[in-house]
Amino acid sequence: MLDHSSTSSRAHRILVLGGARSGKSAFAEVLAAEGGPVRYIATAIPDPADLDFAERIARHRDRRPADWTVLESADPARVLTAAPPAGTTLLDDVGTWLTGRIDARAAWDAPRGTIAPDADALVAAVAVYPGRLVIVTPEVGMGVIPATRSGRLFRDEIGTLNQRLAQTCDEAFFIVAGLPLRLK
Repeated sequence: MLDHSSTSSRAHRILVLGGARSGKSAFAEVLAAEGGPVRYIATAIPDPADLDFAERIARHRDRRPADWTVLESADPARVLTAAPPAGTTLLDDVGTWLTGRIDARAAWDAPRGTIAPDADALVAAVAVYPGRLVIVTPEVGMGVIPATRSGRLFRDEIGTLNQRLAQTCDEAFFIVAGLPLRLK
């Protein structure tokens, strides 16, 4: 799937954006594996009552090589401020992390900006991270305007956060139908 000449050998922060089922995680996993050992930060917080999401998590787990180090339900800002391991850190995904932060702050009906301290901490950690880092995030702003406040809140917050992360990263790819489009 990946043309090995598509990433710069100097790039150490790579953002991978895409819609649902676009292939963004699979693309990011290939990028990560090219950089030696992989530490995988899985941001999803499983809900035993949500069988569909549990199946998605299981598919991601099944696809990961056994030799990858996995941190599940971890706070990426905290993890990224610690000394990096050799190889690549893969953060998958910013959207599930953002949902968890909005839930944790009970911010679905709160004023905009309630989760700004969390977003600021993540962007700051990414900006100073000295190791190789691949970040997966959803692009959700290309469709219709969500009918609910929570949908609009998520779309706006992830859109702003994606812009900030793209500015911080050395490279960025947009994945459409499993195909990578270099943005930067």
